Amino acid sequence: MIYIYSQWHKGQRWLRRYQGKNPTFACILGFTATGLIPGISAAGATPQEREYTANADAEFLATGGLVQPKYPLPNLIAGISPVVISRAVVETLNLPTYLFNAGLLHPPSVDTIDLGGVAANCVTSGAAMSLNTVEHLLQQGLQWGEKLAKTTDYLVIAECVVGGTTTALSLLTGLGIEARGMVNSSHPCCNHHQKWSIVEQGLKQAGLWEHRGMVEPLTLVAAVGDPMQIVATGMAIAASHNAGVLLAGGTQMLAVYALIMALTQNLHLSTKVEEIVVGTTRWVAEDSTGNTVELANRIGGVSLLATGLSFTTSKYPSLRIYEQGYVKEGVGAGGCAIAAHLKEGITSIELLTLIENLWANYLPLKMNSG
Repeated sequence: MIYIYSQWHKGQRWLRRYQGKNPTFACILGFTATGLIPGISAAGATPQEREYTANADAEFLATGGLVQPKYPLPNLIAGISPVVISRAVVETLNLPTYLFNAGLLHPPSVDTIDLGGVAANCVTSGAAMSLNTVEHLLQQGLQWGEKLAKTTDYLVIAECVVGGTTTALSLLTGLGIEARGMVNSSHPCCNHHQKWSIVEQGLKQAGLWEHRGMVEPLTLVAAVGDPMQIVATGMAIAASHNAGVLLAGGTQMLAVYALIMALTQNLHLSTKVEEIVVGTTRWVAEDSTGNTVELANRIGGVSLLATGLSFTTSKYPSLRIYEQGYVKEGVGAGGCAIAAHLKEGITSIELLTLIENLWANYLPLKMNSG
């Protein structure tokens, strides 16, 4: 039910340590104007819809879609939001769940913990956020990571940032990791050329292109990052001292892991890296249009895990289409599935049933709301 794609022994030790243990779910919401570039993401069929994707996912995660939505789940190019996977696990395990607003474009419709961040400018600006904002968000992440780790066995840290695989590529490139052509996307065939041109433009605009691999990490995040990245980094670093950490995502969380390592060295922060793994879906880990496993190997030291969840036999076409490479991951879907396997021994087939039941309950409301 859980596959290990890199650092096998580290992954095995982590899984044994936290089998049957109690997780807590922390989902960090953020926004980057990069997500509004036409064609950059399939997490919303139009740029206008992508403005609200994180708000809609947060609302569904909190309510299960059983109330009239202020922010309905956006129409995707194909498929449905991965938040249905996360919500099914949250409901089934009764997971303690925290929603963090690291910097959204629009006010959330459900209770969130406001971290005092801002929505980031487009990567191409070379000035995504101010350095003061990045430093503030790092401190918020550190404080909340320490706080949450005292209440749980391990922390599942998730993200919801449309356009986040592009900011991940920016971060990895600026850190000196050759990631071109390796990241994933919500498209069935990753738009590598478009992402790379955006990253190149942003790093050149910031004056960092010639200094790749030598840039101070916080300066890099301020130039071409997004608000989720630095919060997740601080949260994972602090939480690792007292709990396990499952970075729930694909490319975006591999970039966070790389940032953890860079900040640990640059700011001399104490981090128990053996407690931190990355967990995603097999749709990401086995994406033939990216190279997630090789990217994990290039970053070094990170154990990449994935749920074996399959939608091949689903009765819903909008779920089966995941098997064609659409959507793949988001809102901690893979990490939540791994937590379900670990905590209750829920099989992939059982999890599919839980997800389908949740979606069946939501569909009448979706139809009524148009």
